[in-house]
Amino acid sequence: MTAFAIRAILSGIIIALIAVIGRKAPAAGALIASLPLISVFGMIWLWRDTTDPLLLASHSEATFWYVLPSLPMFLLMPWLLRSGHSFWFALASGIALTLMLYLATIVIAARFGVRL
Repeated sequence: MTAFAIRAILSGIIIALIAVIGRKAPAAGALIASLPLISVFGMIWLWRDTTDPLLLASHSEATFWYVLPSLPMFLLMPWLLRSGHSFWFALASGIALTLMLYLATIVIAARFGVRL
C-alpha cells in the first residue's frame, strides 16, 4: 500500500506542476505534459513489481499504439475552443474522438497481427 501511495503522490505532483507551470508559460506546461513521464514511471513500477521482460515489452508496445489515436484530441480541442465552444464540450468531444480512435486502432492493429 505504501508503494501505491508513493506512486499516486508522485503522479499527482507531476500533474500539479504541469498546471502551475502552464498558467505562466503554456508552452512550457505543454512540453512537460508531452513528456512520457507517466509512461516511464509506469514501466519502472511494472518492472519493479514483475521483472518480466515480455510483460514490459508488451506494455511498452501497446503504449506506442495507444498514443497514436490520442494525438488528434490535441488538435480537435483547440479548434473547438477557438470556434467558441465551451471547455467541457471540447474536452468531452476530444475524449469521445479518442475512444472511437482507440477502438479503430484495436481493430486495425489486429488485422496486422498486433494484439492490444
